[in-house]
Amino acid sequence: MCGLRNLYISPRPTPPILEDFYANSENYAYWNKFIFPSSAEARRERIFRPRADRAFEMCQRHGLRRGGVLMEVGAGFGLFCEEIKKLGFFDRVIAVEPTPDLAETCRKKGLEVFEQPVEKVTLEPGSVNVIACFEVLEHLFSPREYLRSCASLLAPGGLIVLTCPNIKGFDIVTLREVSDTVDVEHLNYFHPDSLSRLVRACGLDVLEVSTPGQLDAELVRKKALAGEFDLSGHPFLKQLLLDEWDRLGGVFQEFLAANQLSSHMWLVATKK
Repeated sequence: MCGLRNLYISPRPTPPILEDFYANSENYAYWNKFIFPSSAEARRERIFRPRADRAFEMCQRHGLRRGGVLMEVGAGFGLFCEEIKKLGFFDRVIAVEPTPDLAETCRKKGLEVFEQPVEKVTLEPGSVNVIACFEVLEHLFSPREYLRSCASLLAPGGLIVLTCPNIKGFDIVTLREVSDTVDVEHLNYFHPDSLSRLVRACGLDVLEVSTPGQLDAELVRKKALAGEFDLSGHPFLKQLLLDEWDRLGGVFQEFLAANQLSSHMWLVATKK
């Protein structure tokens, strides 16, 4: 896997099929009506508030000035937009969400919403200071077209902050098809090098890539404990994840995160 560029599903659904799926999906309608509302506050505390804080810290660290426009593409239930608005750093926060039920939920939260793919958003080129997209690239027919559209909307010196799975991450490499990341909706699988090359090819300069994930070792351990993954042929992993978990589990996960070996990847880039 050391020479791996990236993986992708082939054949994949055509853009019209994908657009119809996300516009009319019963799955997303169900999540919007039942799952998201019942878990919203827990998800806010555990995922979206820390995500907003991390994105805000990145903006400050890379010299972004207060004010301007932040646009989240794939805003979902609107929790990130709510949390980033609370920080008061941006004058305008825009939610781009093509799924109608989720877009309506964002509107009910008082958010400004574009109910269409980012490729069809009619904002002035160069008018957005930060574009945030979390767990979006893996779902797209053409990540290149998507990133080029984002780059055209981004102001010079603006930032794009994105996350996606890292195909070279420990739990994906170890569990392979048993990994929950290997999903029918995930059409593209990147790693730090391949994602950086793609972003640069779309006219952006990569500022940083990190894999701060904290769950890889625990995910593999849970699969083993549930009988879904056999560690009997992996004595070293058995020692790390089962026999000496309390002593070694946390240290091992820290090693993965520090060496771009976690399956949760962040990238920050700027407009040339």
